[in-house]
Amino acid sequence: MSEIRIQKTGTPDVIASSDGRLTLSVPIQIKRRSGRKLVTLPNGETAKARPWDASATPLQLALARGHRWLVMLESGEVKSLREIAAQEGVDSSYVSRMVNLTTLAPDIVAAILDDALPNHITLFDIAVDPPVLWKGQWERFKIVS
Repeated sequence: MSEIRIQKTGTPDVIASSDGRLTLSVPIQIKRRSGRKLVTLPNGETAKARPWDASATPLQLALARGHRWLVMLESGEVKSLREIAAQEGVDSSYVSRMVNLTTLAPDIVAAILDDALPNHITLFDIAVDPPVLWKGQWERFKIVS
């Protein structure tokens, strides 16, 4: 059976028992940060890149909205983009532009999710009348694939 004891002081240590088990002793501190527990090591070090600490970019949010709204439309939950707009309290042209994002090439979607698109590309550039063919998208947005 595992046992976890939190000790705030001391040095890391490994203890071998006679039955072959090892006990690892690491002093840590657990702090609350924005409702999450954060483990801090004795030297004050914490995890550097935690995915849940990064907030989504406007482009990522727009992509997620577009996909959610397309699913609502395809599943029959709503009958039209106007109905989605009324539910969300936004303009129907905005809903249409966000749904356009669902037709983007997979590598462009990956670049949006990785926040790796070139800085000159804006949400407006991508969402308003994107080319249907992926090659046309790469040429219009000057992305080499």
